[in-house]
Amino acid sequence: MFQLIPQLRAKSMVATNSDMLRHAVQKARRHFGAVATFSALLNALYITPTLYMLQVYDRVVPTQGLQTLLYLTLVLIFALITLSLLDRLRLRLLIRAGVKLDMIVAPALLDATLGRPDLPSARQGLRDFDTLRSTLSGPAILGLFDAPWVPVYLLVCFLVHPWIGVLAVVGCLLLPLVAFTTWRATRHKLAQAQLLASVSYASQDELLAAADGIRALGMRRALVTRQLRQREAMIATQTQASLAAGSFLTLGKFIRLALQSLALGLGALLAVDNLISTGAIFASSFLIARALQPIEQLIATWKSLIQARQQYTDIRTLLATAPAARIKTTLPPPKGKISVENLTVMNEARDGAVLQNISLAIPAGEVVAVVGPSGAGKSTLIRAIAGALLPDRGKIRLDDADAQDWDPEILARHIGYLPQDSTLLAGSIADNIARFSTEWGEDRTCLDTDVVAAASKVGADALIRRFPNGYDHQLKSGGKGISAGQAQRIALARAVFGDPAILLLDEPNAHLDTEGDAALIAALGALKAERKTVLVVSHKLGILPVVDRILVMRDGHMEMFGPRDEVLAKITPPNMRRVPAPSVAKAAS
Repeated sequence: MFQLIPQLRAKSMVATNSDMLRHAVQKARRHFGAVATFSALLNALYITPTLYMLQVYDRVVPTQGLQTLLYLTLVLIFALITLSLLDRLRLRLLIRAGVKLDMIVAPALLDATLGRPDLPSARQGLRDFDTLRSTLSGPAILGLFDAPWVPVYLLVCFLVHPWIGVLAVVGCLLLPLVAFTTWRATRHKLAQAQLLASVSYASQDELLAAADGIRALGMRRALVTRQLRQREAMIATQTQASLAAGSFLTLGKFIRLALQSLALGLGALLAVDNLISTGAIFASSFLIARALQPIEQLIATWKSLIQARQQYTDIRTLLATAPAARIKTTLPPPKGKISVENLTVMNEARDGAVLQNISLAIPAGEVVAVVGPSGAGKSTLIRAIAGALLPDRGKIRLDDADAQDWDPEILARHIGYLPQDSTLLAGSIADNIARFSTEWGEDRTCLDTDVVAAASKVGADALIRRFPNGYDHQLKSGGKGISAGQAQRIALARAVFGDPAILLLDEPNAHLDTEGDAALIAALGALKAERKTVLVVSHKLGILPVVDRILVMRDGHMEMFGPRDEVLAKITPPNMRRVPAPSVAKAAS
């Protein structure tokens, strides 16, 4: 079964994302259909103990027929063994259905969460899906499959005696009424509790990621207090919903136990009047208990069913945010020409623009410095060109082709992107530089050669070799375990891995020392010599000797864009305008 995972995951990307969950349930329909069939056989076999009881009291005891008792007992044991095997089979089928759901939905869900990490449901998405999958393969779903057989048991109760049937019908009406009242009383509180839980978990993840700074700044107790306030709101809502549901659950149990006992009393009354046999007294109690059992089970799992319904909606909404996968024409590798046309990016509140109507053209092979005050939109521009965020309006073209016409995974191989925070991940340094290409089964020998070449190009090879185990040195979660400057140089090696035609570097020298700055200048010179297109966001003047053009940003607008010396003449005082001419050979050396 598990050998099918790669094929199923490949096929899962073909479906429309918004319908992915429904598609997955349909794929598991064969399993659920078998479970329904086995549930029918199980419920038919559950009548066996009742028939056994009737025969023992009505035939064996009055006639002392021990041989009849032996045969009846053998039939009973065979029926119970069959019942147990069928129960085991349907549980295994539900487990396999859960595995199939995971194989189909998990790839698309993980892709959607990485595509829209800003959504509140993104951090909770996989947890919600795991809970939903557990519900679809647990007691709640079994109660749903057993529920259609309640009328069969009611019919048998009427066959024993009409009054026994009436008592069973009363119970079957009362318990669903309790369940409906439970749903009405808890649905809003459960939905609110689910939302508060998502916010609380996301906040906890954020605190853990910034734990070092929190301790160093003495904010631990304050943030613990804030986190506890969030949890108090969540726990209070969950408690109210659970208390309400618990009260109804207790009421449901009381009704069931009372009906079972009343069935004995009613049976005894009918037996005294010779309307039913002695064995039917105990059979009546068993039949009523069995008729009410699926309903009581649904009431007991009502909370999880309501949560599963909400989680189903949330997961479908999250999946709908990811664009549907479609096969795109493979374009030739870009040579480095970049065109930005009326680019606009709105802020998160959607009440203002971070970038507004940016238009520029960068020829292939040029190095452009992007400068401006903090908050000018420099990083947002780099992220938009890199494909890290989608523009609200406008287009970004690479070699005149719209960037949206590329498969993003293929395009990313031709773009080297260095974000401000490096974003190294847990794993070896080599894996980080190689962009974890080994996970796709690429040849390790070729990758190692490219990894060392990328590190050497940016002057990080000697630095990496000094780590314990060199390129195999393991980084902790979030790339922790090395300094910010070391992380930035490794991230720069990752950016140039695979020899991309376009390099987008956001503050690549923010954490570098003198040695790192020199290595960066040399790397930029080498990239310039190779005719790579490079955009560098920087506040340091050390990179200017290798820069061809300067883009000045302010308040989300392009203030100036042109040749380096012309722009420098306008933005710097006279005594700071002399900048050495670009020397590719010197910088590359």
